Amino acid sequence: MSNPIKLGLVGIGRAGWGMHVRDIEKKPDTYTYAAACDLLPERVEKMVEKFGCKGYSNIDDLLTNEDVEIVCIATRSCDHYEHGIKVLKAGKDLLMEKPMGLTLAQAKDLFATAHKLNRKIYMRHNRRFESVFNEVKSVIESGILGNVYEINISQGSFQHRDDWQTLSEFGGGQLLNWGPHIIDHSLRLLGAPVKELTGELKQVTAGGDCEDHVIAHYVGENGRTVNMCISGGMALNGGRIFTVFGDRGSMICNDSNIKLRYINPELEIPPVVSSPDTPGAAFGASGTYASATQVEWLEKEYKAPAEDLSVIWDYMYDSYRNGAEYPIKEEEALQVMEAAEAIRKDTKFDFHK
Repeated sequence: MSNPIKLGLVGIGRAGWGMHVRDIEKKPDTYTYAAACDLLPERVEKMVEKFGCKGYSNIDDLLTNEDVEIVCIATRSCDHYEHGIKVLKAGKDLLMEKPMGLTLAQAKDLFATAHKLNRKIYMRHNRRFESVFNEVKSVIESGILGNVYEINISQGSFQHRDDWQTLSEFGGGQLLNWGPHIIDHSLRLLGAPVKELTGELKQVTAGGDCEDHVIAHYVGENGRTVNMCISGGMALNGGRIFTVFGDRGSMICNDSNIKLRYINPELEIPPVVSSPDTPGAAFGASGTYASATQVEWLEKEYKAPAEDLSVIWDYMYDSYRNGAEYPIKEEEALQVMEAAEAIRKDTKFDFHK
């Protein structure tokens, strides 16, 4: 017998209506909306009509609804911390849309408050379940690329963006928009604690007063580097691109298209011994640039499997109802906020106007 979790939705906009509601429609046996609120009455009316839930114009009234078990915060970034604290203090558990807050201190305080009040926080880093990201992670862990020493991740588009997410007063900018997703990918693929992190922020094509171009360079304690780029000013090479370089092969992913080229895992490569002797007159034949061992390359091209990012709700249900471990851990959510703050502090913002 199903035992659906009763949700309260705060913010019925692009994230709330366009993402949360769309996902929950697929899961009628595990979730239902008991309440929803928004500043715009017509949005509340849509939720009441669609789900038969209670409708409110503010979060304080919604939090008095005793049926609500988990409150989903899908408001503007600048309000996440304040709304999250209210949810926890009202004795409700929390699903937080990214980002957790505007600062690492706010994120830490949210978790500290949750611990104090014995409440749960679920971070909605749903991009953790992208099929291409997980394919990259799986190939790296398989070892067929050898020692992976560099990874590049790019999320690009070309936009003259002009909404609230270009305004700093609302917590705008790509660092807190796409940033939490791609930072999370970067940290997971780095495969070790961060030893060094540097960044650069620019405003290129968007309006407002925030960055729409983010560069970050991570160096792990394992020696691996990850170069991250998020940009709204890319007229070419848009979409999601991963490139992975190892000492036995490479991997390129352009959206769902994946290409691998790697040395046959059964072929042992003896240590390369350099010679001080004068090389022959021709390149390659003397071993000047060629390997002393004949390399057998294997190549593979394929598409990443289909994905359904709504699977994050299945993980939350299993955690909430059955006590299973939620895959986005507290320390990982805090690492994302710590990295975002470090990137912002590391650079002087290049404002184009």
